[in-house]
Amino acid sequence: MFSKDKLPVILFLFLAGVINYLDRSALSIAAPFIQDDLTLSATQMGLIFSSFSIGYAVFNFLGGVASDRYGAKLTLFVAMVVWSLFSGAVALAFGFVSLLIIRILFGMGEGPLSATINKMVNNWFPPTQRASAVGVTNSGTPLGGAISGPIVGMIAVAFSWKVSFVLIMIIGLIWAFLWLKCVKEKPAEPMGNAPAMKVEAAPEEKIPLTFYLKQKTVLFTAFAFFAYNYILFFFLTWFPSYLVEERGLSVGSMSVITVIPWILGFIGLAAGGFVSDYVYKKTVRKGVLFSRKVVLVTCLFSSAVLIGLAGLVTTTVSAVTLVALSVFFLYLTGAIYWAVIQDVVDQKNVGSVGGFMHFLANTAGIIGPALTGFIVDRTGTFSGAFLLAGGLAVFASLAVIRFVRPIIGSAAGTHADDTVSY
Repeated sequence: MFSKDKLPVILFLFLAGVINYLDRSALSIAAPFIQDDLTLSATQMGLIFSSFSIGYAVFNFLGGVASDRYGAKLTLFVAMVVWSLFSGAVALAFGFVSLLIIRILFGMGEGPLSATINKMVNNWFPPTQRASAVGVTNSGTPLGGAISGPIVGMIAVAFSWKVSFVLIMIIGLIWAFLWLKCVKEKPAEPMGNAPAMKVEAAPEEKIPLTFYLKQKTVLFTAFAFFAYNYILFFFLTWFPSYLVEERGLSVGSMSVITVIPWILGFIGLAAGGFVSDYVYKKTVRKGVLFSRKVVLVTCLFSSAVLIGLAGLVTTTVSAVTLVALSVFFLYLTGAIYWAVIQDVVDQKNVGSVGGFMHFLANTAGIIGPALTGFIVDRTGTFSGAFLLAGGLAVFASLAVIRFVRPIIGSAAGTHADDTVSY
């Protein structure tokens, strides 16, 4: 499947995703303890959850630009060091404002991850393997979310929630040291596989970044990614509190149950890229972008319906089952947004455009958690938040059908897909 020389890159990027979501989801698992210790309301906790995405969204774009300019290897090394240090700094928080500031800085550190992963995949893998590689490398993120529940939950119960953040910091710093020593920016030899798409633009043609930033394909892919992230951040930040507050579970039971959706998400994200690449091989005459859209629209719509239904059911088992299935279908699309960017953007701009898309998408992480906290405070229930998340994703999946098309005039977009109507 992947050649031996590429496996270390896959492994390190996979582990970076595990650590990323281990760090990120630790706060939601520890939230009941933190709310109690720091005397925070649901609205304040929602703002804390959202504060992460203020720094995160901005550095999605800046991290992508840095990966194009300074290299993905160095950018990811610096990012890992910064976010690990501020993950540990959560243990130093003494009130609402201090935790808010720490989470913003923590988000800044994590911001470059996805864009740098996308850039490294673009450096190391041919077009026929990129969706699969993006899916496998990013599948570490839900696995990190899965193991954070038992790890943070057990440490918080046995010792203190603060200890878990210090331990996670140490893990991240060890990864950063090994990454710097063991991984190269690009393979020593050119990629052996011929590209799947014929590039008609002249090799010396320089396409400005601004050309891509105003394209409907980029903007509506970002909108679909926004809906994806709205559901994801709702699950990532508020689902543990929902299980404790509305379903009456103990923190110990909650930390174990949250593993179920994350495991399904891991399977979905790992499989999503392979599904897309398989569909492309079966529908090659219709073009690579067609295969991306088939998977994206079908799975995002399915996730939307399931998360909406989860807000209407009356039992814990049915709610957890529907959320788990929603996360599975959601993560099936996780590699597709990045694959679309790789399909329509030239290599010199892949990091920057991917970072821009990720920046727009992650404004959902600013809006969603705070809005959820407000809805819960006002209504006393999570049902409205579930329905809002599902409705947004339905609308986004329909927009993809209409607006995501090949980019005419792009070096990566002027290929066989141009003759296909969508």
